[in-house]
Amino acid sequence: MKAIFIAYNQAYNQEIVQLLESLGQRGYTVWEEIGGRGSVSGQPHLGNHAWPTQNHALLSVVESALAPHVMAQLRALDAANQDLGLRAWVLPVEDAL
Repeated sequence: MKAIFIAYNQAYNQEIVQLLESLGQRGYTVWEEIGGRGSVSGQPHLGNHAWPTQNHALLSVVESALAPHVMAQLRALDAANQDLGLRAWVLPVEDAL
């Protein structure tokens, strides 16, 4: 099993959920209205008057074989809309219930 943590501009919310559903991944947890700033070239997304945009984050635990497919689609989505901001990490899951 793998955990995929995705931090993204709030504008992506529907696309991210639809991407997971299109791959047969049902389960996920979303955190809404979180702030942050990209480490390379991203603009701050802080939800204030100066930087009004916000981020969301999503965590989904997937079968190991599915993780590369999710990441490939996330890369394509990010490449098509680089100014919005999207980052994802795959982490090992040692145990689950």
